[in-house]
Amino acid sequence: MIPTLTSDLVCLTPFAMRDALLVQRYAGDAAVARTTQNVPHPYPDGIAEKWIASHLTQFLQRTNVVFAIRSIEGEFHGAVNLQWNERDHMGELGYWIGVPFWNKGICTAAARLIIAYAFDELNLNKMYARHLRGNVGSGRVMEKIGMKQEGIQRQHTWTNGAFQDIVEYGILKSDYLALKGR
Repeated sequence: MIPTLTSDLVCLTPFAMRDALLVQRYAGDAAVARTTQNVPHPYPDGIAEKWIASHLTQFLQRTNVVFAIRSIEGEFHGAVNLQWNERDHMGELGYWIGVPFWNKGICTAAARLIIAYAFDELNLNKMYARHLRGNVGSGRVMEKIGMKQEGIQRQHTWTNGAFQDIVEYGILKSDYLALKGR
């Protein structure tokens, strides 16, 4: 089953269907959609339920694990996932946070838990993450968890009605272990 991961600031849990309305509300916020490549705006009815229903199958197939980001008290804040490739021993980190919870360290805490899970539990060799060039907050999260910018994919995606650059970051297991050893 999908594990629960906890830090001093956040708890990552499997999603429940009762989270669907909050997913639709927070992910469907135009400000969140502008910062992501794949979150639709407006957020259609029924999409959150379908998305949540897919999580266990993806986890059992060892392709993706998706967590609800919650406060220690259980309040829903957003989502974080690790899409992994066992053949290449690497994974991609993805996340979004509801606007009321921006700039509070929540996303950084969740991302740190995923990085630790990827390297310590799944024994991956590399984690990477990408953000739209204009989403500097997401880039700061990636830097805070030890990722290094690896490149820019120019006009790589059609998002928000325009071609957008994608900035890619990565961290190797050896980098993670060196940071952890400090």
